[in-house]
Amino acid sequence: MAETHGFMKALVEAKSDRILGFTMLGPEAGEVVAVVQTAMLAGMPYTGLREAIFTHPTMAEGLGALLTNVPPRASGSPAPA
Repeated sequence: MAETHGFMKALVEAKSDRILGFTMLGPEAGEVVAVVQTAMLAGMPYTGLREAIFTHPTMAEGLGALLTNVPPRASGSPAPA
């Protein structure tokens, strides 16, 4: 979309992989916030959005890149409920 300015941040719970918070500044932020809000209301782990295939071109495509940077859970940690 040729946009070079913007910001996305997600807060992910280490024990359950659920998204606890999300913020975005930039074009089409409302579109992306609605996608993340739906995942949060459903209790979906962040991996559901990370692995999703979003319509191109949309700003929601950036969620894959953002959530790929979440560090993996340490071995021995409990699995999501």
